[in-house]
Amino acid sequence: MNARRLDHHPLREAYRYCEWITTRHYENFPVASWLLPASKRPHVAAVYAFARSADDFSDEEKYRGRSLELLNQWREWLKGSDGVPSHPIFLALADTIRECRLPVQLLDDLLTAFTMDVTKRRYATWEELLTYCRYSANPVGRLVLTIFGIEDPKLHRLSDAICTGLQLANHWQDLAIDFGEKDRLYIPQDLMKKFGVAESDLARFLKTSQGQTLEGLTPLMEELVVRAEALFAEGEPLPEKVRGRLRLELKLTLLGGREILNQIQAAGYDPFRRRPVISTAKKLNLLAQALFS
Repeated sequence: MNARRLDHHPLREAYRYCEWITTRHYENFPVASWLLPASKRPHVAAVYAFARSADDFSDEEKYRGRSLELLNQWREWLKGSDGVPSHPIFLALADTIRECRLPVQLLDDLLTAFTMDVTKRRYATWEELLTYCRYSANPVGRLVLTIFGIEDPKLHRLSDAICTGLQLANHWQDLAIDFGEKDRLYIPQDLMKKFGVAESDLARFLKTSQGQTLEGLTPLMEELVVRAEALFAEGEPLPEKVRGRLRLELKLTLLGGREILNQIQAAGYDPFRRRPVISTAKKLNLLAQALFS
């Protein structure tokens, strides 16, 4: 909740604070990068800073026991029902909402997802998991498109497919961390049952030495990767339906999500042993692909 001291130009410094936040976290895709027009970059940074900070409330150990309180405060500030917040993120975000005519409900949906991260740790079915993604991922794509003045419902639905695919790829990437350290499991329980994988099996597998195998894990992970890739394929037409630097940003985002899936596949569908990470060199390679494809 601590913010850097603002100088005599609070709005400008608020946007700088949001842009600083975009540099503090590893992501599989570009965030408010130079790929975007300079006029749009601060607005994307404001949305990211809002979402990233709220996500940290639900995720970071230092907020444990206060997560719901902080998320509720974020929601009250978003609704404007608790006075005018002095926090720089909300100063920048309020300006972005006005300038870009952002639907506040999409930002509120993100808070619903982060609240679910605190209160819901298992998903019974694929449909339940997709509902979570509708709150946690899809609003981000819709917000970015709206910042660029794109309000076509068909394009928003293509964005939903990409964003849900990205969220799932991130879940598969972080399986060991989410399950082993945070007691969160984003693999639907009905699919685990289908492939004969129990939570107790996963717990034991995490503790075993290198070279051990878990029967059922490979086909289960293959199924999950295939489902995420199907969503990327569904949303793939989107970059070609937009113009300028946003097209490049979307291409690179899609390539980043697919690279995580490719790494899981290359590791024998076992993200527990080696967390897939996109290196700087690989990101440059993906950028070249995006530029020349």
